Amino acid sequence: MFKPTKPLMRMRLRLTTKQVNGGYYKGNRTGAMGYFAKNGSYVIDWKKVRTYVVPEALDQFKLTPFVTKVMDPTQSKYIREIEKNDKMITIERALGGKDYLDMWALDNGREVLEQEIADRELIELEHQKAQNAAQKATKKARKAKKAAAAQATQ
Repeated sequence: MFKPTKPLMRMRLRLTTKQVNGGYYKGNRTGAMGYFAKNGSYVIDWKKVRTYVVPEALDQFKLTPFVTKVMDPTQSKYIREIEKNDKMITIERALGGKDYLDMWALDNGREVLEQEIADRELIELEHQKAQNAAQKATKKARKAKKAAAAQATQ
């Protein structure tokens, strides 16, 4: 086996996590929190571990991170109407793909219009190409018919 030259080494791309089946862990650049001992166990270096300081007077703080159980559930704006026994019943439903696309279209109206215009132009272009191809085919058929008629008269 030979050693690669410097230009070849520069040309080599780095491996990604997708290229190695579970054998390459990239991490998130935080560094190691410790080291492996000779017996194989992991020793944590507590100087490298993040610690968070608790704010003063936290026991007197009024707000809590929990939601109260007394509050009524929020009504969903996504509903579905079903007819049952000649009565219309409204049922809450989850956010669907169509709802998401409608929200996206409201936020990105100009982009939607540009896309619709581009789609229309593409359809018109394809239609023109199809018409041109049909015209060429009819012309070819007429020429072939005339050539066959000319050969038949000879």
